[in-house]
Amino acid sequence: MDRKEVVHQLVQLYALQPEGLSKQVRIEQALRQAITQQWPSGLRLPSHRQLADALGVARQTLALAIHTLLEEALLKTAHGQGTWTSKPVTPNTLPHGNGQLSSRARQVLEGPGASMIQNGSFVPGIPDIAQFPMRKWRQLYASITVPQNALLLSYSTGGYGPLKRAIRDFLARWRNISCDTEQIIITDGTHNGIELCALTLADVGDRVAMESPCYWGARNVFTAAGLAIEPVAWHPGKGHTLPAYPGPVQLAYLTGSHHYPLSVATSAADKQRLCDALAPTYIVEDDYEFTLDDHTNLLFDSHSPRHLLVGSFSKMMFPGLRLGYLVVPRHLAGPMNRLRSEVFREGRMLDQAVLAQFMFDGDLDTWCRRIQRDYLGRQQVLHDQLRSLPQVRSVSPPSSAISLCVEFAPGIDDVQIAQTLLKEHLIVRPLSPVCAEHDPRVGLVMGVGMLSGETLVREAQRLRRCLETLLR
Repeated sequence: MDRKEVVHQLVQLYALQPEGLSKQVRIEQALRQAITQQWPSGLRLPSHRQLADALGVARQTLALAIHTLLEEALLKTAHGQGTWTSKPVTPNTLPHGNGQLSSRARQVLEGPGASMIQNGSFVPGIPDIAQFPMRKWRQLYASITVPQNALLLSYSTGGYGPLKRAIRDFLARWRNISCDTEQIIITDGTHNGIELCALTLADVGDRVAMESPCYWGARNVFTAAGLAIEPVAWHPGKGHTLPAYPGPVQLAYLTGSHHYPLSVATSAADKQRLCDALAPTYIVEDDYEFTLDDHTNLLFDSHSPRHLLVGSFSKMMFPGLRLGYLVVPRHLAGPMNRLRSEVFREGRMLDQAVLAQFMFDGDLDTWCRRIQRDYLGRQQVLHDQLRSLPQVRSVSPPSSAISLCVEFAPGIDDVQIAQTLLKEHLIVRPLSPVCAEHDPRVGLVMGVGMLSGETLVREAQRLRRCLETLLR
């Protein structure tokens, strides 16, 4: 690959980054995508001056971005020899010999998992981080990080009390849920909450019922915990397809009010019929995304001895926050809190304190209302572009969520389409890998969090043109 092509590809990727981000971050993300997706390992980069001139940035800005990639080991440098790429080791290159990895680890690594690409056009599962009120967030950190608050640097046994109260009030306003603060457990995001449920409520080999299509992350957590997955296909408007020979189910893991990855409203009645048929010991509901008026889709009952609710602030605010919550039955609150302390230890009191103040000040409510209106408009733009494409069976209706799902006619290779779109810097996930073997649905899952305004319109039109060719 000659240097002109290297420069051209980097400039293209740089132009696709959200305009609300700083130039340095945009360069970092463009370089990261180029190294992991396009460029071979050991590729020598053009000079810093040539790259800076092509990108239209100061050399110091480029140098700071390259320094970040050097720390991530995606770039290497030596005095007088320039800078060259260094591809990371992928799961496929890990040793699979006897004694190297556990069978559970291999099972997780061989299935669909988290993509290394977390930026770009239509990347699913990422909220709008460019518009988040970071100035207010920094101000709260500055006001809370004072000498008198040294205790915030310690462990947070049971979680930060004011944050629990803020979550309790937030759930009452947004989810019509009445619960005590003792029922709320602060977690390090959704995965940590699901893992705590698996460790507390099930033994290795127990069965967990999961809807198909499923959230891959939850499936990986349950697999890593040694649980047996019982997939149950769910079709909007038709309900669940029950297993032919249902057996004892320890856990039922269900989507909350808005299904992921199908990106449609769920049905409490459908979930109740499934639970009546399977009679799980515990029901875990993942309230992935929601709005003010969709709480009637929840099956969760805070007074029930077998209902648990998983929630996360990462999809509302920004992924790096990694704070979430569990609402558990009263009789499980003590044991689950103690188990969390024993297995994971608890900390991040500063983050919890800042989040609590952010919620008490009303900033989270204001942010959610504002960004959900934006998401609804963005989804309408994408929906209008994709609904009339050939071989498209359905497009999830516009909503206030960050994700959208396109279902194709049977026989379409959605995995190959996703890989081809990746080469065009259009980041989507295929639907089929998160469907059960007996669930033949195919399609694409995409997000609207990283694009807005004219950039969204331009990229949506480009996506349509690519899919017209691929689906023809």
